[in-house]
Amino acid sequence: MGLGWRGAAGTLRIRTEGSWYLLVTLLLFCGFWEAHTQTDDGKSVYFWETGPWGRCMGSDCGPGGSQSRAVWCAHVEGWTTLHTNCDQGQRPSNQRNCFRVCDWHKDLYDWQLGAWNVCVPVSARTLWASRPFTCSGGEEGIQTREVGCILKSDGSPAEDAICEYFEPKPRLEQACLIPCPQDCVVSEYSPWTSCSKTCGTGLRNRVRSVLVPPLFGGAVCPNLTEFQSCKPGPCTGPEGMYSLRVGPWSPCALPQTRTARQVKRRKGKGQGLRERAGVKDPETRELIQKKRTRNRLNRQESPFWDIQVGHQTRDVTCVHRNGSAMGRNLCIPRDLPLTIQSCVLPKDCQMTDWAVWGPCSKTCVDPESPIGNRTRSRKVIQFPVGEGAECTPLEESETCEPQGEGVPPCATYTWRSTEWSDCRVDPLLSQQDRRRSNLTGLCGGGLQTREIYCVQANAELLKYLNDLREKDKAGQTQSQQKPSVPPLLSITFQITASRPVENKLCKGPIPNRSQLCQIPCPIDCEVSPWGAWGPCTFENCDDQAGKKGFKLRKRQVTNEPTGGPGNCPHLVEAVPCDEPTCYNWQLVDLDQCVPDDEKPCGPGTRLAQVQCVSSNGEEVDRNLCTSYPAPEPVPCEVPCSRDCVLSDWTTWSTCSQTCSSKTIEGKQMRTRSILAYNAGEVTAMVVSWITVMEGLSQVPKFPELFGGALCPNSSALQEVRNCNEHACTVYHWQTGPWGPCTEDPSASTLNTSSRDGQGPCSMGMQTRKVICVRVNVGQVPPKKCPDGPRPSTVRPCQLPCKKDCIMTPFSDWTPCPVTCDAAGNAVKCKQSRKRLIIQLPSNGGQDCPEVLEEERDCEVPKICPGFRWKTHKWRKCQLVPWLLRKERPGAQETCGPGLQTRAVSCRQLDGTQADVSECLKFGKAMPAITQRCQLPCQDDCQLTNWSKFSSCTADCVGVRTRKRALIGRSKKKDKCKNTQMYPLSETQYCPCDKYNAQPVGNWSDCILPEGGRVESILGMKVQGDIKECGQGYRYQAMVCYDQDNRLVETLRCNSHGYIEEACIIPCPSDCKLSEWSNWSRCSKSCGSGVKVRSKWLREKPYNGGRPCPKLDHINQAQVYEVVPCQSDCNQYVWVAEPWSVWKVSNVDLKENCGEGVQTRKVRCMLNTIDGPSESVEDYLCDPEEMPLGARESRLPCPEDCVLNDWGPWSRCSLPCTRTNNRVRTAYTLRSPTVGRQCPDTTDREPCSLNLNCFNYFYNITDWSTCQLSPNAVCGSGIKTRMLDCVRSDGKSVDIKFCEELNLEKRWQMNISCVVECPVNCHLSEWSAWSDCSQTCGLEGKMWRQRSVVQASQGDGRPCPSQIEQWKPCPVRPCYRWKYSPWSECRVESVVCGHGIRYRNLSCFVSDGSSNGEGSLVDEELCSSLELAIEGDKQINLKEACTLPCPGECYLMEWSDWSSCVSVCIKGADMDFGSVQVRSRAVLAQEPENLQLCPDQAWESQPCTGGECYDYKWFSNVRLNSTHSTIWCQRSDGLNVTGGCPAMNPPVDNSSCDPPCLMPKSFCNEAGMCMCEEGFTEVLSPTGQLDQCAPIPILEIPTAGDKKGDVKTSRAINPTQPTTVQPGRTGRTWYLQPYGPDGKLKMWVYGVAAGAFVLLIFIVSMIYLACSYCAKVHRSLKAQESDANGTAVWMGQNAHEMIYTCPDCQELAQSSSS
Repeated sequence: MGLGWRGAAGTLRIRTEGSWYLLVTLLLFCGFWEAHTQTDDGKSVYFWETGPWGRCMGSDCGPGGSQSRAVWCAHVEGWTTLHTNCDQGQRPSNQRNCFRVCDWHKDLYDWQLGAWNVCVPVSARTLWASRPFTCSGGEEGIQTREVGCILKSDGSPAEDAICEYFEPKPRLEQACLIPCPQDCVVSEYSPWTSCSKTCGTGLRNRVRSVLVPPLFGGAVCPNLTEFQSCKPGPCTGPEGMYSLRVGPWSPCALPQTRTARQVKRRKGKGQGLRERAGVKDPETRELIQKKRTRNRLNRQESPFWDIQVGHQTRDVTCVHRNGSAMGRNLCIPRDLPLTIQSCVLPKDCQMTDWAVWGPCSKTCVDPESPIGNRTRSRKVIQFPVGEGAECTPLEESETCEPQGEGVPPCATYTWRSTEWSDCRVDPLLSQQDRRRSNLTGLCGGGLQTREIYCVQANAELLKYLNDLREKDKAGQTQSQQKPSVPPLLSITFQITASRPVENKLCKGPIPNRSQLCQIPCPIDCEVSPWGAWGPCTFENCDDQAGKKGFKLRKRQVTNEPTGGPGNCPHLVEAVPCDEPTCYNWQLVDLDQCVPDDEKPCGPGTRLAQVQCVSSNGEEVDRNLCTSYPAPEPVPCEVPCSRDCVLSDWTTWSTCSQTCSSKTIEGKQMRTRSILAYNAGEVTAMVVSWITVMEGLSQVPKFPELFGGALCPNSSALQEVRNCNEHACTVYHWQTGPWGPCTEDPSASTLNTSSRDGQGPCSMGMQTRKVICVRVNVGQVPPKKCPDGPRPSTVRPCQLPCKKDCIMTPFSDWTPCPVTCDAAGNAVKCKQSRKRLIIQLPSNGGQDCPEVLEEERDCEVPKICPGFRWKTHKWRKCQLVPWLLRKERPGAQETCGPGLQTRAVSCRQLDGTQADVSECLKFGKAMPAITQRCQLPCQDDCQLTNWSKFSSCTADCVGVRTRKRALIGRSKKKDKCKNTQMYPLSETQYCPCDKYNAQPVGNWSDCILPEGGRVESILGMKVQGDIKECGQGYRYQAMVCYDQDNRLVETLRCNSHGYIEEACIIPCPSDCKLSEWSNWSRCSKSCGSGVKVRSKWLREKPYNGGRPCPKLDHINQAQVYEVVPCQSDCNQYVWVAEPWSVWKVSNVDLKENCGEGVQTRKVRCMLNTIDGPSESVEDYLCDPEEMPLGARESRLPCPEDCVLNDWGPWSRCSLPCTRTNNRVRTAYTLRSPTVGRQCPDTTDREPCSLNLNCFNYFYNITDWSTCQLSPNAVCGSGIKTRMLDCVRSDGKSVDIKFCEELNLEKRWQMNISCVVECPVNCHLSEWSAWSDCSQTCGLEGKMWRQRSVVQASQGDGRPCPSQIEQWKPCPVRPCYRWKYSPWSECRVESVVCGHGIRYRNLSCFVSDGSSNGEGSLVDEELCSSLELAIEGDKQINLKEACTLPCPGECYLMEWSDWSSCVSVCIKGADMDFGSVQVRSRAVLAQEPENLQLCPDQAWESQPCTGGECYDYKWFSNVRLNSTHSTIWCQRSDGLNVTGGCPAMNPPVDNSSCDPPCLMPKSFCNEAGMCMCEEGFTEVLSPTGQLDQCAPIPILEIPTAGDKKGDVKTSRAINPTQPTTVQPGRTGRTWYLQPYGPDGKLKMWVYGVAAGAFVLLIFIVSMIYLACSYCAKVHRSLKAQESDANGTAVWMGQNAHEMIYTCPDCQELAQSSSS
């Protein structure tokens, strides 16, 4: 390409040849030198320089602004100088007026973009345009356009600066692509024709046709005909040299005298009729008028046409074979053809002027609604006659918008919905849940539905405006009405439903038809355990007279239920008792035992510390208990030093029974133990021995020698008493459910109706039944129960408002379709209307009417709409006037060929006359109004028309005949009796109609029968109601053929068109799981743990059933649910029995004391509110808390100090440090004797963390899963977590330890949550079946669709994959009109000249497939079709033709249109349209007449859907020959001439030895095998071509090469007659080397000069480097090289740089050798 620009990179690419550089450099220097010399030739080297104009300034917008710029004087070398150096007379102005742009100018001015000009090749705009150019795909070019700023209002030009203020100036240039020239492409030659002569020298021809016309300057088409001389043999006789040629018919003309004669005749007839009509009576006059009208129609005297019969002539000449005209006598004598004939004088269609435009179909104002149309029409004045011009359309339309001020707004439509249905949970249940027997009480998440319908949104406003217009028409003005408020504000919209309209009128998205809802789950009442029985008390302490007493026990509501505590079980139970009291003394504590008489030991008393309490246990004033005796002091005994010491009594055990009867008594027990035994008694002998031994005068008193108080026996160590002595007759009040809320007669508020039913309308009351019940017996009289806790039987309630049924008004009646049967009678139809229930009644509101849909018969029109043509009788056959044809040989005055006409009129289907324009618009093609006729001459034979064929008695049996007869004198003529020439009867076999039915096509989808669905009250589809599975049917089409294998109606085969077969749509089966297992035991016995339950997979889903929930990752079969649980740490407690009797190990004979062991039994028991009740397994109790079962200690001896057991340890103070201690104490039960000490009564030990001192803190568990009510499937639930008290050693303890420390509780224990509801996919109903995809044929299908109304959610059943279904249409034969092939050109009895060729219109039947032309059938089967051929209503059954005379050279008929070819660029994704072409080739018969042949011709036309072809050279070696055949082939396999690339085609491979047989190879001019472009040669070891390998292409993207940055310009349609070369845009040029004047810009010269300087610099550096290396090389040669080949350089700083080269070593060795 030489020097050129790269579009994207913008870099200059220069060829590296030295001559080019030298040329460019010389040109540049010459240019600069010329510019310099021009400057030197001037008078001054100074000139004025100006800067850019500044911004337009001014106070007003518009032309009144001003702008300035800098002006200075400069030298030609570029530096600035004084102003005085420049010529002041040439100083430019530094200020000018301007247009000051303001923001509002944006609406007034805009850029006007001109059309892109012709795409000019880049090569035509460069210096090197003459360089050879090889087109590959397309040539890059540039397009320009005009862009200017204009004033929008009138399009006048304005300054560009105005538009540039708002928007940059659009591009003036863009890159484009010009397709390569497309040469003409022609087909292969046809076979040679036979020789044009049977003897002598003739010609043979072969022709070819044009496939692609020449485009974009491509090569013209070659000759389409090849000639070849032929000599069949010598002629034996004289060769025919002359032929009779018939010329064309002249235009139709009227005889001069005919018009005047007709006018005179018509005037005479009219006067006579008028004269005769005046003497008739009215009835006769009417009959004459009807006859006159009928005759006028038959005479064609109609204002719509005027048929005039004229004549036309033609010449008959004798011509020589060389084409010259000769005398007629030289032609062989024969009958001359007809030279004059009748004809219809052609008249063009004439129409009236267009009528005024009709009203706009759009009568309202709405920018968003589609625009309207208006039409205008015109009428036919004169129908076309003969060859006259046809009528143009009688009606035209254009878009319009309503004009004027009083145009109302358009109706707007919006979606409305009915009331949501009740929330239902059962649609969300799985199949497994539905099979449960009890589905009542379901709650939680549910689904509710509603119906969506379309209404007119502004109906009230339009009605109001329409009423105003009506009043204005009646003469009532708005001032007379005197409205109190503005009209538009006085509209009151009643709260009523709007009338439903068709849903298709609403355009927006359809609102949801279903939504999730929530049914609140009832909360069950939870109560605490029963408390202890209280004291015997009066029912009412204020009225104690004669009242019996009751003992009560109570429980509390721990979880209040839905509806309040009234739905809880009874909370109070009563037991009758005696001696009731309202207040009593309660023992608080007993003081220490105080011995009597102030003795140190012995019997004493313990004073009771008491308080006065009520029957509820509350402390009251002590004065209330004064009437009751106070507790007596309790006797006790302080043991002396030698007495037996007993422990305190334990607390009374739990009562063994809750009540007492004759057989059951409640008992309680308490125990005590011996802590020290008493001293034993001394005998008298021992005392006497002591007295003697001591020498006493009397026996001494030794009280210490006598024994103390004895220990009681074992039975006295425990006490038993009766408890719960009341009888086992427990009573309580039992309540029934609350009744319905009824109106309270005492309330004055009326219960009015409400639209929404929300909120109270009045107060009512509810009642319930309350009875007294004895436990385990039943109802007893009310007096048995205490009156105090008796529940109420009446409570107030709120009455909900009544909800009346709300319905929409009836919709408009559906339109009545007007359908007609084959006889033209209207078919009765029905129309319907419906209304919808918006709100169902409730709470006693008004009920809905039963009728929701009405139906009625449509009014049947008297006349079925439709129009048809009616033909009238043919007129008399008109001959050419005898004056014009009497010279013709053999002509007779009263017979011969002529022309006859008839009238046509337009009628409705019932025969009523209609306007002709109606038939033109709605009727079929107008029948012919002229035809050729023949008036028989005397010698002609006249026969009647053929009769109808006789009927056949049976198919395929016998024959049927038809007859005709001779008329008049023909009966006597012998020639007419010749039945060979004029047969009088015809016989044919009876038709043999045999039909064969067979299936065709595939089976349809399985289709369920209609009507298998359930509708709810509102007509809405309820989830799961629509039958989606089960037995259905599938269909296969049946086709019926006759015995000739022609398609016929399926009724002929006694078939309704289908084969029906049962099929099954499998029902979906949901995932099935087992029931929930029982909850496991809480994982912890104290504090917070978890409990688990699970489900197992029983059956996987199939056929689109509900999927299974997420299974366990381990076994994929179990579903777990884990929730936290709380175990009461005091639920199980250790209970220790009293210590056993001491077992002393060192028993003294004198004293029962010393070291010993005590044991006791420790059991784990279930703790209740009444205390431990029953024994359980020991593992349930905390082993760390287990009391000791045995202890070792010293049993005190008599006179020793005795202490009670240690009390509990005191609590360590926090924080736990060893400086703190904990303490436990004991007190003295028996004081020691004198001289003995009591042990310390206080025990201390240090506090050690996690040993005896602990910190406590709260521990919060994780959230549980979302817990639902047992009757809920989904919806709102609760997540819970537990608060646990944890000791510092990690052990969970009772929550009271943390509560006693008042630790902060900052956690929320319950939060609401939502479990996603498993919503099944909800589909709409199937739509109606669509129309058949084909009106006839075998492949017609009908479709129906359904849409997803509600997509599946959660684990709901997914949507089925089948959203549409199809079934075959009944097979119908495809009938169509079709032309037969053109006949040969007929020129009567002569040899050549102008003639006519004919073709017929036949009815064909086919199966609708593309292959096959179909079969010929009776024309009656196509009678219902419009007379048209492939949409063309202009039926042409004859056309003029030319039969060439012998020896004449002529053009063939037009070839068929070629296949559609796309003009495109392969790989560039650019299409320049499609084209098809046809051609006419030349045929010659005489070698001498070749110079007289006409030029060949071709014509093209645009088409759609063309293919983009490639053209390649191909070659093939012939068998047993070294020669090869070379041809051009199109990519579809068609061999062509033209189209292949203009490179050297493969030459004859015979010039290469061996021949080039490898693919993609060819023999070049040098006789060597080479590869085609895009392939590289791979040679064998012998140097021969082995194969042609493709060259890999590496695509390197360039910066900025983005599709979005390329503006594309389509090429001009190649089929249009234009000389403009089309182009396409390519890469955008951002650096334009040319200015607007077409000259190179200055920066191009600068870049060229810079490149030249850079080149000189590079060459200089290379030269210096090379010379320096040469110098070093010489110095190295002068030195002695060492053995290692090391060269040493000495730098400027005397640093050695050593380089060792391997080659130097070899060089040194070779030089030394």
